[in-house]
Amino acid sequence: MNKMRTLKRSLLAVAVVAATSQAHAAGFQLNAQSATGIGRAFAGDAVIADNASSMARNPATMALFDKTSLSLGFETIITDISVSNGSGTTSVNGTTIATTDYQDYDDVGGTAFAPNIHLIVPINEKFAVGVNAYSNFGTSTDFSGSSHYTNSVYGGETDIKSMNIGLAGSYRLNEQWSFGAGLDVIYGQGTFRRGGTELGLPAPMQTVDVEDADGWAVGFNVGTVYELDENNRWGLSYRYSPDIKVSDDKGQEIELPLPDMAEFSGYHHIKDTDFAVHYSVQWIGWGAFDEIDFHNLSSGYIQGEYNKQYQWQDGWHFAIGGTWYVTDKVELRTGYMHDTSAQDELTSISVPDSDRNWISAGASYHFTENSTLDFGITYLIGSDQNVSESTQFPAPLPDGSVGLGNNTITATTRADAILVGLQYSQKF
Repeated sequence: MNKMRTLKRSLLAVAVVAATSQAHAAGFQLNAQSATGIGRAFAGDAVIADNASSMARNPATMALFDKTSLSLGFETIITDISVSNGSGTTSVNGTTIATTDYQDYDDVGGTAFAPNIHLIVPINEKFAVGVNAYSNFGTSTDFSGSSHYTNSVYGGETDIKSMNIGLAGSYRLNEQWSFGAGLDVIYGQGTFRRGGTELGLPAPMQTVDVEDADGWAVGFNVGTVYELDENNRWGLSYRYSPDIKVSDDKGQEIELPLPDMAEFSGYHHIKDTDFAVHYSVQWIGWGAFDEIDFHNLSSGYIQGEYNKQYQWQDGWHFAIGGTWYVTDKVELRTGYMHDTSAQDELTSISVPDSDRNWISAGASYHFTENSTLDFGITYLIGSDQNVSESTQFPAPLPDGSVGLGNNTITATTRADAILVGLQYSQKF
């Protein structure tokens, strides 16, 4: 029954990089674990351990807590995605039958909301356990307001949500080394529609229509922390993300492969000052996404099989930030991240991906020694990306035979975003 899968490779792989139920990064990775992370562009987040959300980036950081710690937060994502300078050509057996210029469309994005919760409980001086819930992946785009991109094989509708429920433990080996590991139970849900009337075709070209497909999978994460002294430490973590098999109410099965991730972070409180610097390098295994296969489609010109190539490349995040401990009550932070595109030689209207730059700022206010309110904001700056996509299809001819049709679209895409996070942390 392998051929019965509507998407062999990934519904998520065609997700647009921005309008999400979380944060916004290259591919469809999301960073919505904490407001403090947003305020420093997640620089140093795998080792800073200033609140319980650190366990989402590195489970070994739980060993740095000597009190039960709870963090509750949410993130709002305001995205601005546009498609401009679009033009299309349709041909049959190499002969052009239609061309047109597409209207510019700048209403693909939107506003989304994502909550998170993290709890760390030290058992003794050696062991700690923790639970959390947040999301690593998600995206949502809708071209329904466009006369050209509505329901097309290039625009259409994409709505992907994920939730990561984690259980982790840590062990402190000695004053320098700590280790951690955890299980991730991941719930994924998605709607994906492609199809419509394309240039010069006498009937709609329906490619795929999957609604509210959902499913579960289990992954894991491991990490370590090395503390040189109280002011200098480094963290290293690795997360295995599984393939999620989901199905919709039509019985269509979809395989959602997610990328593995590895992160190295450092934190250094400068001696005899109120300042600290921190940094992170993260690798994201986007190379797992090579193609999407659609199977067993029931209507329109495309029936049986339809293959879409993506050929993504692995991605990187490079982040640096600083924290100013102004008083015992107030902290200020800032950060910068460069985020590389998951797209390589092949580009896509439905994935307006590009290299991105994060400009971040944030603050914390300590009501007491054990209670803190955190705020973070990021302006995520994309760049213009020239894209070109083609779709081949069987085209009925007047003599009753079937020819080879080809539809090609070129355009310029851009995706920017503003991320705002608020979080409350309490130690018991």
